Amino acid sequence: MIRFRKKPFGFRRVFSFRTFAEGMNLVIDFGNSLIKVGIFDGVNFIYSENHHSLSRSRVKSLLQKYNVKAACMASVTNDHRSVRDFLLKQVPFTELSHKTKLPIKNYYRTPETLGNDRRANLAGALSLFPKKNALVISAGTCITYDAITSARKYFGGNISPGLEMRLKAMHTFTARLPLVKKERATYLIGRSTAESMLTGAVRGARLEMQGFISEYKKKFPSLHVILTGGDAPFFETSLQKKIFAVPNLALIGLNEILNSKKKTEIKK
Repeated sequence: MIRFRKKPFGFRRVFSFRTFAEGMNLVIDFGNSLIKVGIFDGVNFIYSENHHSLSRSRVKSLLQKYNVKAACMASVTNDHRSVRDFLLKQVPFTELSHKTKLPIKNYYRTPETLGNDRRANLAGALSLFPKKNALVISAGTCITYDAITSARKYFGGNISPGLEMRLKAMHTFTARLPLVKKERATYLIGRSTAESMLTGAVRGARLEMQGFISEYKKKFPSLHVILTGGDAPFFETSLQKKIFAVPNLALIGLNEILNSKKKTEIKK
């Protein structure tokens, strides 16, 4: 398993931030369960933090501490509006949406319904593996599968329930199954109802991932597989080799979008 840290090899192709302006980039990913915040000095990942809720005062503190000159945000909820309205008044700001121009040929039939987290992940995949076939597996509230081709074509993907959703569904839609806490399950056979549910959810999701990887590799030769999302640690050591674990792929993608926008504006 390969882990990317502050400066993955795919970053070397991206232009230097200092060419355009002094200051840093602030990127924020409002997910269903967690809010991820990142600071980039051009292509270099400087700092990150996670929140269950994000206040204007915390954002203001980050702007001042890191001399932030531009910000980009993606959200799959409505909790971002207060922070968005604040940033609009502070720095040049980009909010990711289906109208945002990306260097991707998007063949999704309903582009307005494509989650912004998936868009950010695709941009991150492009940054890490330009001109390569790549599959992004994001293990979070839901598990999403999105492939982008070496020609930067995106046709769609897959969505299935995440670990916690699977466990809660078994409890909610049955009369006697308990609510089981999400945790690692290395065993195959559960020796209690709780263990059986846990291994069914965790191992079942892992086998699902392996199945999708196998099918995608048949369709896209020399496929690079990227694993991200809050539940990635449940799977990264048990999946087959040559899986790239990138915990902050969405933040990398948002930073790539922001830098690409700056580069376009400089050329005008």
